[in-house]
Amino acid sequence: MQETLLRAWRHPDALTGRPIRAWLFTVARNLVVDQHRARKSRPPETGDEALAVVPADDELERAVESWAVAEALAVLRPEHRDVLLEVYYRGRSVKEASATLGIPPGTVKSRTYYALRALKLALEERGLAP
Repeated sequence: MQETLLRAWRHPDALTGRPIRAWLFTVARNLVVDQHRARKSRPPETGDEALAVVPADDELERAVESWAVAEALAVLRPEHRDVLLEVYYRGRSVKEASATLGIPPGTVKSRTYYALRALKLALEERGLAP
């Protein structure tokens, strides 16, 4: 309706010499037909639901970082990797990790220290550690 009246205001010469009502109905009908054709020629808009499926930037960064950390863990010696997995990823205490791995608690502590140093070097090589 607004677009029809706007066109009548922009083209006052089109209204002279003919019935105004018929011209307005013709303009309105043409606008509706044009809008319908435009919707058919474009794919339908999906809305915000499609965006909810795409991960956010911070989630993508976390995924890339986790892959890099997994690669860095893979280059560690097996005993260092095992200690880090028990203590950090499985959340076990030194005593629990000691019992699980079958090594003394002091060994768990020292391996954890050296494993973290080796992991830091591996991450620095990949440009992830400061």
